[in-house]
Amino acid sequence: MNALLEDLQARGLIAQMTADEELHEHLSSGCKTLYCGFDPTADSLHIGSLVPLVTLKRFQDAGHKPLALVGGATGLIGDPSFKAVERKLNTDDVVADWAEKIKGQVSAFIEFGDQENSAEVVNNLDWIGKMDTISFLRDVGKHFSVNAMIQKESVKQRIDRDGSGMSFTEFTYMLLQSYDFAALNKANGCSLQIGGSDQWGNITGGIDLTRRMNQEKVFGLTLPLVTKSDGTKFGKTEAGTIWLDAAKTSPYAFFQFWITTLDADVYKFLAYFTFLSVEEIAAIEENDKIIQGRPEGQNILAQQVTRLVHGEQGLGSAQRITEALFSGDLSALDESDLAQLAQDGLPTTFVEGTEKPLIELLTSCELAKSNKMAREFTKNGAVSINGEKQTDSEAILQKSAALFGKYTVIKRGKRLFNLFIWR
Repeated sequence: MNALLEDLQARGLIAQMTADEELHEHLSSGCKTLYCGFDPTADSLHIGSLVPLVTLKRFQDAGHKPLALVGGATGLIGDPSFKAVERKLNTDDVVADWAEKIKGQVSAFIEFGDQENSAEVVNNLDWIGKMDTISFLRDVGKHFSVNAMIQKESVKQRIDRDGSGMSFTEFTYMLLQSYDFAALNKANGCSLQIGGSDQWGNITGGIDLTRRMNQEKVFGLTLPLVTKSDGTKFGKTEAGTIWLDAAKTSPYAFFQFWITTLDADVYKFLAYFTFLSVEEIAAIEENDKIIQGRPEGQNILAQQVTRLVHGEQGLGSAQRITEALFSGDLSALDESDLAQLAQDGLPTTFVEGTEKPLIELLTSCELAKSNKMAREFTKNGAVSINGEKQTDSEAILQKSAALFGKYTVIKRGKRLFNLFIWR
């Protein structure tokens, strides 16, 4: 048995595998090259891509060579797998720009250099873009049976669903992804493709095409799509998608997403997203059962994943902001921390002018529903401004007293905040 596959199995990270016994032997016989594809369907990857990214790193740590494929060509088409409707087609320059950004993101998870198992980032536009239509139809298309393609579950669902069905453009996506595997096998000796379980049809198509075109035996392994125990969609919050780009989801908001993981999910997510051993995760779970108060699992998960994606600096900032808001002492926050809160960390209101009555600010952001309530909250000591309690209901707030001349944080009670930005 191969130790890496055993570990993936123990973590619940294997959904499907081709030729199980042969793949175990294959991965136990030296450095092998594998790939995973990431289509540029936005200007950033989101946390749905974390499982394959982390898995590429697991393979590299075990001595294998990962190829991260950025789909500069397939991104122009759009994968129809299990999608309810056809994706909107983006222009060449938009996809090229997104592909470049995603190339930078995937590069943060795998190591480059001159070792046998050093990672590479490849773009399928480099080979698909050079192929003319006749060559594609003759050299690739002839190996695919339409009868077999429409029986693939990912295609079948779209054809059976009421609506516009599936365009020929989307129907060819499987051929393009399959050709990626054959092309990487020929040029790079790539023998394994990994991807989400929704990619099973595309992966098996690539295995078959590589056998037909290159007379080579290659393998496929799929990873489970992450689900939450309460039935809500993983990676989505009220504020929207959790992105890997700090400019789209701040390190603080990213940290908060993980810290609020349900108890029913946290140990599964520790297995999926961290490099803690299965034994260490079991020990954390066991300890959480017996300790009094808040379990440690969520904090460990949030630290591990935030460090992985945003580095020590991003983690430090997220922890600093979290502690400051909990304690009410904002003195440790720097300007970039407050900018994160303005981005997506707290409800935010813009203030015009150089001074405003406290009562007006409290009611403008609904920290109080009326002037009367605002005065009562203030007189009862429930209101603090930039970490300092304010009991004067007639107080006038000055822009000159704002943090960094720009930010005022008002807190009501223990958990209700609003950030005011003076301009």
